[in-house]
Amino acid sequence: MKLVTAIIKPFKLDAVREALNAIGIHGMTVTEVKGYGRQKGHKEIYRGAEYAVSFLPKVRIEIGVASEQIEQVIDALTGAARTGEIGDGKIFVMPIDQAVRIRTGETDLDAL
Repeated sequence: MKLVTAIIKPFKLDAVREALNAIGIHGMTVTEVKGYGRQKGHKEIYRGAEYAVSFLPKVRIEIGVASEQIEQVIDALTGAARTGEIGDGKIFVMPIDQAVRIRTGETDLDAL
């Protein structure tokens, strides 16, 4: 089992959700976050004064998946989230040692 964490642009969330649903991934956790990478923020003007916005709004998606689905999930995420512009995001894949569904007590793949 793997935990896939993706950081994407907020306006791409619906497209990503649809792409994941199309490959049979129906559950995810979504968190609104702020951050920056190579994008390094941008400058805005507010009431005539210019100021730097260092942290940009992003969306963090976390998905627990079977190890066999990783390539399919990564392809769906990259295809749906890519704009071709700087700041499209990142995908991280980490191992899951154990998963438990609290309501039923199901474990591992059955809990996903």
